[in-house]
Amino acid sequence: MNPTLDPNPLAPYLPLAIVLLLAGVLSLIIVQLAAALGPKRPSSIKSAPFEAGSESSGPARQRFAVKFYVVALLFIVFDVEAVFLYPWAVNFQALGWFGYVEMLVFAATLVVGLIYIWKKGALEWEH
Repeated sequence: MNPTLDPNPLAPYLPLAIVLLLAGVLSLIIVQLAAALGPKRPSSIKSAPFEAGSESSGPARQRFAVKFYVVALLFIVFDVEAVFLYPWAVNFQALGWFGYVEMLVFAATLVVGLIYIWKKGALEWEH
């Protein structure tokens, strides 16, 4: 079949649109049913803040150290590396030497970054 002669080019996307519409409608129905059928006996104990089975201590708006966010960002960066390594490993034979050298450059860049943040002390909790 010639795609240029297709009278409706969006026809292949109809199943996707139906699934997305169904997911949206279903999520709204579930939320409404939970609100309508769920228990409605509020109490002071249920309204109190709960944290890991113990009484909460300190203000809710306490400050976090920047170190927490730095470690989280570093985790994301190296997690993205793992995401790129899997498809590369699957297509390793098809990519040949070019793909091998390309991944070596990518991995070397990340190793240099890891050495840099290690030397800066970003991976140590106490300073």
